[in-house]
Amino acid sequence: MKQIIIKSFSYIILALMAYACNFSDGISISENPYKDDYSDITPLSNRDLWGAANVHDPAIIKSGEYYYVYSTDAYYHKRGVEFNDIGKNIGNIPIRKSKDLVNWEFIGWALDTIPAAAVEHIHNLTGGNGADNMWAPFVYKYENTYRLYYSVSSFGANTSVIGLATALSPEGPWTDLGIVIKTSPEDPMNAIDASVITDKKNGRMWMHYGSYFDGLYCVELDPKTGFTKKEGDLGHLVATRGEYKTRIIEAPEITYNAELDQYYLFVSYEPLFTYYNIRVGRSDSPEGPFYDYFGNNMADTTNNFPILTHSYRFRNHPGWSGNGHNAILNDNGRFFVLHQGRLAPENLMMIMHVREIKWLPDGWPVFSPQRYAGEFPDISIRSKDLVGKWEIIHLNDLPDQVELWQGQIPPGGWTYKDEAFNTSEIVQFGRNGAINHRLASQWSFDGDVLYLDDSFCAIFYGWDWENQKPALLFSGILPDGSGIWGKKIDD
Repeated sequence: MKQIIIKSFSYIILALMAYACNFSDGISISENPYKDDYSDITPLSNRDLWGAANVHDPAIIKSGEYYYVYSTDAYYHKRGVEFNDIGKNIGNIPIRKSKDLVNWEFIGWALDTIPAAAVEHIHNLTGGNGADNMWAPFVYKYENTYRLYYSVSSFGANTSVIGLATALSPEGPWTDLGIVIKTSPEDPMNAIDASVITDKKNGRMWMHYGSYFDGLYCVELDPKTGFTKKEGDLGHLVATRGEYKTRIIEAPEITYNAELDQYYLFVSYEPLFTYYNIRVGRSDSPEGPFYDYFGNNMADTTNNFPILTHSYRFRNHPGWSGNGHNAILNDNGRFFVLHQGRLAPENLMMIMHVREIKWLPDGWPVFSPQRYAGEFPDISIRSKDLVGKWEIIHLNDLPDQVELWQGQIPPGGWTYKDEAFNTSEIVQFGRNGAINHRLASQWSFDGDVLYLDDSFCAIFYGWDWENQKPALLFSGILPDGSGIWGKKIDD
């Protein structure tokens, strides 16, 4: 009898092991693809080792088998270590390429210098200040030509320029064509952070742009030239926010979902150094009006929802802040979001986060709680697979640590403490559908959508960067428009 029991128990163990292996089948990754702390490779001589490091304000395009990312002139300088240790002439707008959205090769810079017309406009209005670097590129392909929009500005002012350069290859060489839009202190808006889209119905082309000052604007472009259709036109307001005179809204990114026949306008709120977070509205038309989760017009002076990212910290990690200014990639109907993330505790190192996007039954997007680490097998998930312990983060607004200056944290205003993050909680998903969590009491799963009470959540299967293993994940929107992320942490 004892032998029978032991033998039966062995069969059960083997069956459980085989079942567990199904979730790891076909996964080639066994550890994180790279370290988040890149302080040991900060000098310029190590640029071929940076990968996703030193990426701020990414823009992305796919060409052939490669994905190309362009970003702001921003680099982490480690104290006491010379950054340009090889005396190389550093260009403007770094370019990286990848075949898998994980491993990135640094291939150089788009432009050798900041265009003279942009520098002249800014220096004439600031007494020679500003125009020290280039910000927030945006790239797209028109017919056989790649168009790269760039921003040049004076920090803390709306003395700014959006310019255009073109090339026949995403790797260049790039030729500057001049200024598309320029703003001065007399203008209500700020000419930085461009994003361009074409109306799928009529072919009209629109540029969304703006940061802080007054809000975000939309102006029509001439598709053939890439410049404004009407010379001097600055467009119309499409998004602002509550307390817009003292708080940040910026970084518009417009995309189209053909399956839903909707245009989605992603925007970033709060200081780029700390509570930077991404929100979204949608419209039937690329020029708006755009409406948020509660049906509010984004051009009205109210804060919009849902919240898709925020400052957060899972266990076994120091935490991420600055999770904003995103790009959207539509890869043949599969969507990804790219944004900067700033590594705690100092929030000076910048890593590009790539996350998969899924769309809830009500048509709203959510981002994976974990960064993309490569292709995982397409597995069938059952309700019983969700039973167990989860680590859950509530993505919600956090109180300011200090008084803001033009929506930004002043020097010395950041303190590393629990209150600076949306931190995780351990939650049990019971077999009876119960949850021991303050935000929901019941869960259910229909094979596609996870329901937390009446809230929709998308299920992902991906890589747990904090624990270095595959994991079930979910991402959803709560009734108040805040976000919720979860990852299963038991086996």
